[in-house]
Amino acid sequence: MHVLIVGCDGQLGRELHCSCPGNITLSEVDKRHIDITKAEVVSEYLARLQIDVVINAAAYTAVDQAETEEALAYAVNASGAANLAQAASQQGARFIQISTDFVFDGKKSTPYSVTDTPSPVSVYGASKLAGEQQALVAHPDALIIRTSWLYSHFCANFVKTMLKLMAEREQLSVVDDQIGTPTWAAGLARFIWDCAQQPDLKGVYHWSDTGVASWYDFAIAIQEEAAALDVIPSSCKIFPIPGAEYPTPATRPAYSVMDKTQSYQQTSVEPLHWREALRQMLKLYKEQGDS
Repeated sequence: MHVLIVGCDGQLGRELHCSCPGNITLSEVDKRHIDITKAEVVSEYLARLQIDVVINAAAYTAVDQAETEEALAYAVNASGAANLAQAASQQGARFIQISTDFVFDGKKSTPYSVTDTPSPVSVYGASKLAGEQQALVAHPDALIIRTSWLYSHFCANFVKTMLKLMAEREQLSVVDDQIGTPTWAAGLARFIWDCAQQPDLKGVYHWSDTGVASWYDFAIAIQEEAAALDVIPSSCKIFPIPGAEYPTPATRPAYSVMDKTQSYQQTSVEPLHWREALRQMLKLYKEQGDS
């Protein structure tokens, strides 16, 4: 099986590279190699390859910046996904699109199922939803995988930002009224590879680690687990604050926990509680350093 990873330079793309099964022939591209916002460029590029599966891990992920760069967010997250899906369809290849919990408005208090109607509250979320919809129009057998609060020892993310700030500051304030599920990109990558080798899989699926947390809970766990590994000192004081005290250009869903039952039943990949996944990631971070 020949698989193309689009967005190989991001944290998910790098985790996909690291966990690639031995029976896969892998091609990898990022924005240095191909401009996914240009349909003709994408079509010509894929026509030169004999690809069986295209995994789109590329995205415009600057949630707050998207509020003022709406055109760019839609170009990458919506048009880019559509262009890749169309080109994959033309080549008879499967298409896997990575999406987000931010397609939901956060007004529920129970986990969102794949049948719940999306209603994004930010440009980023709206652009990712448009990417889902346009991909499915271009490639009706596409597989959409929504995930949440992604982190890795690769690239920039909440965990690595917290580690840096906790090492530098005496105290931090972290929002405690936004609820979701942290997800280690390595676990998501393993699930994607499992899905890639199930040729009949299509439609929308949810994947994250198990459990529930606020950003404050997540920050406390990062400090406790990192301090136990001697990655950072444990002296920084962390205080919970409501989101209203930390205004941002983009609105975040107050609750974005997703129901993953269907995904957990579909895969041989063992889901981890988010805190256990965090512990494993921090051990890698300690061993391999910043990447």
